[in-house]
Amino acid sequence: MTAALLFDLDGTLIDSDGAHLRAFQRVFGAHGIVLDKETYNRRIQGAENAAIGRDFLPHLSPAEQTAMMAEKEARYREDLGEIEPIAGVGALLDFATRRGLRCAVVTNAPRANVEAVLGALGLAKRLTQWVVGAELARPKPDPLPYQTALQRLGADPDRSLAFEDSLSGLRAARGAGLAVVGLTTTLPPDKLLAGGAAIAVADFTDPRILPLVEARLAAPGKIA
Repeated sequence: MTAALLFDLDGTLIDSDGAHLRAFQRVFGAHGIVLDKETYNRRIQGAENAAIGRDFLPHLSPAEQTAMMAEKEARYREDLGEIEPIAGVGALLDFATRRGLRCAVVTNAPRANVEAVLGALGLAKRLTQWVVGAELARPKPDPLPYQTALQRLGADPDRSLAFEDSLSGLRAARGAGLAVVGLTTTLPPDKLLAGGAAIAVADFTDPRILPLVEARLAAPGKIA
């Protein structure tokens, strides 16, 4: 089996929490729901849309919740504008290519968001494998999305690495047997480390990342 680098999308490849918060505030505000950053971080960050709808919009039917969440995502995509990836991701993907590592995006974001964000970042042709939590039986924090990515890539979790910014994402990746690099785009290092991250970094230029990848590659691989 091979090794892989698995990337969350929001807060990991792009610092998008501010844009998501604004979109939620616009849509939820129409229903009298006041959403601040602390509540967003605690109850929304890393969660899947169906769960968010049930949590914040229990007065609506499931179909209405789905429509409201779709409106929120449309607002988010409309307001993307010019965006930049988290620093250093291009160099890390270059390294992955040189070392023969497979890569995938593993996210709870809708597929339309993945397409829009990766296209705007210029990464769509470099990250072509996507695992979308809402398309599976169980999204993050269940490990199924990461297990699915490993299976699709033919990758060994003992030799692979995930990149996450949320506690739910950390739980999912750790549950799939992966070591995790925590991105401090939203949470402080101590919370990421307490959640199971091997290291906590501000971006992909952190000099500890490549040695960690190499250490994973040196781990005894499982027989396929």
